[in-house]
Amino acid sequence: MTITIHYAFLPHTDADAAIAFYRDTLGFDLRNDVGQGDTMRWLTVGPPEQPETGIVLHPPAVDPGITDDERRTIHELIAKGSYGALTLATDDLDALFDRLQASGADVVQEPTDQPYGVRDCAFRDPTGNLIRINQRP
Repeated sequence: MTITIHYAFLPHTDADAAIAFYRDTLGFDLRNDVGQGDTMRWLTVGPPEQPETGIVLHPPAVDPGITDDERRTIHELIAKGSYGALTLATDDLDALFDRLQASGADVVQEPTDQPYGVRDCAFRDPTGNLIRINQRP
């Protein structure tokens, strides 16, 4: 039996900004764009080299059972970058860092050799989700 990751989910608060970041800056394929506006629009993106793996970018807190206070709390956590996170990997961290920085992405950490043996950097996507990027060995 084989188990693989098919989808991961991250919230978005601006679908067009999410498309610009994930498709135009990171180079991911935009596989699905369903719905309308920002409050009811789901996107699926993923690396061209991994068609079986995707990231679903979804509007946060659309469940009608969520109270206004809960919705506010979710949006506050997203704005702080404390709600969603993702780690990506690349074979050229410095080049990808330069491309992200040139795009105006919010830099959290420049490329760093970590004491646990990985070289990585970190950004926030337009919604505030933390995106870490590791250099493949």
